[in-house]
Amino acid sequence: MSETTYTPPKVWIWNKESGGRFANINRPIAGPTHDKDLPVGRHPMQLYSLGTPNGVKVTIMLEELLALGHAGAEYDAWLINIGSGDQFSSGFVDINPNSKIPALLDRSGPEPIRVFESGAILIHLAEKFGAFLPTDPARRAECLSWLFWQVGSAPYLGGGFGHFYAYAPIKIEYAIDRFAMEVKRQMDVLDRRLGETEYLGGADYTIADMAVWPWYGGMAKGLLYEGGEFLQVHEYKNVIRWADQIGERAAVRRGRMVNRVNGDPASQLRERHEASDFDTKTQDKLDAAKA
Repeated sequence: MSETTYTPPKVWIWNKESGGRFANINRPIAGPTHDKDLPVGRHPMQLYSLGTPNGVKVTIMLEELLALGHAGAEYDAWLINIGSGDQFSSGFVDINPNSKIPALLDRSGPEPIRVFESGAILIHLAEKFGAFLPTDPARRAECLSWLFWQVGSAPYLGGGFGHFYAYAPIKIEYAIDRFAMEVKRQMDVLDRRLGETEYLGGADYTIADMAVWPWYGGMAKGLLYEGGEFLQVHEYKNVIRWADQIGERAAVRRGRMVNRVNGDPASQLRERHEASDFDTKTQDKLDAAKA
């Protein structure tokens, strides 16, 4: 290894930006940086998010609920541009003190309910509408175990491998090796599980699949961090089968478009507010994107 040896000081002091992508929004303190109210639409669910893997989990869930006929899941999706620091507005911090997307305001009852952290939002919606979360104790436990597997594992994929492989200002061999090894171990965990069952929780599609798919399905298809060849993701045949199967679901295809700001413009829907417009325009965009 050729990296210069670093000796940490006795007390860490933030006196310069860390460098790399997103350095301008990283800071060691919480709370808002500016005053700005969040917009509120007319639908029961107000989603403040961005089309990242964490954000996509929730838009997939909402679109799946609507596909089942749950009109109460109708939502307004407001774009939070994390590169511009929208997540540090006073309005957003009121909903999520941690300043991370996604955040949901459930206005369907007498008092609005804030829900932050994508896993918590998935559980809230699943329990509210009685969908995509088994009620049988053993099946429910399996589903929730895989959901929280994702919650605990994805930081190694994103903040670990993704950061040091794609975003860090310098390439650090030890860091890349460390997180590449862990991501490949995680992919092997999934591949073994999906060699036993159709979906992560068993025979049924659940919120566990919705949580894991944007991260590890995207990795299996070589869509994250341009690291597919480096990690030889083609080896994980069962994960690829599962990723393709979920990716063909109409609600998943719709959910991936919401608040997406990169890629083919035909695959983007910056904000979603009207279901009737979304249904027709989205299908046109989906058809164009696949052509």
